[in-house]
Amino acid sequence: MNSRINKQVDVRKLGLIAYQQAWDEQERLFATIVNQKLLNRTQPADDQQPTANYLLFCEHPPVYTLGTSGHPENLLIDEDRLTRELGATFFKIRRGGDITYHGPGQLVGYPILDLDNFFTDIHRYMRLLEESIILTLADYGLQAGRIEGAGSERLTGVWLDAAGANPRKICAMGVKASRWVTMHGFALNVNTDLSYFSHIVPCGITDKAVTSLAVELGHEVPLEEVANNVQRHLFELFEMVLVQHNEERH
Repeated sequence: MNSRINKQVDVRKLGLIAYQQAWDEQERLFATIVNQKLLNRTQPADDQQPTANYLLFCEHPPVYTLGTSGHPENLLIDEDRLTRELGATFFKIRRGGDITYHGPGQLVGYPILDLDNFFTDIHRYMRLLEESIILTLADYGLQAGRIEGAGSERLTGVWLDAAGANPRKICAMGVKASRWVTMHGFALNVNTDLSYFSHIVPCGITDKAVTSLAVELGHEVPLEEVANNVQRHLFELFEMVLVQHNEERH
């Protein structure tokens, strides 16, 4: 438990950014938090410094990512064709979950939080991430939910018609946590070109469809508007406080 709790979160909107560049930034911020936690352990309580929290929003050029528990055969196109024909890249990364796609028109959120500032329960963390997306979709009149189950039968993420005859995944999630500091996060299909999903078995799930906010509503939605709604719900659910910047970052 941190001796000084900090619920302030620095929100950074990175725009369209290469996956590797965003990953490097995540790793950098993650390392600064972990290093501060390790330093605090060597200091008296009065000398310890609060750990920071970050929330990154962005979108990526076309990229496929495979988690540590994923199956490479769920990529249905070889990497050479993937680059040549789709203009996409491929990464194996240290997060939970199987294979997924990121691309323009998709809202990607990377919360880099010290959960010691909030609660040390990774399952609660995942459920609140899902809840922030469920509440955001409700802002647009869509009833979303989870597909529950025991163990591996539970399908992480957010779904439309979750308990019905035509469940459709609209938001994928995969996280990494070490020393209660989180990385990676969620990918919400807003105006995403869903044809890219035909080249993978999304999240390793063979019998369910993928959808987007634009498909469900019949029109595109501004990505920044959706990001603002997700941010609002995350801040309410986690009781976060926004870091205020007096001047623009350079």
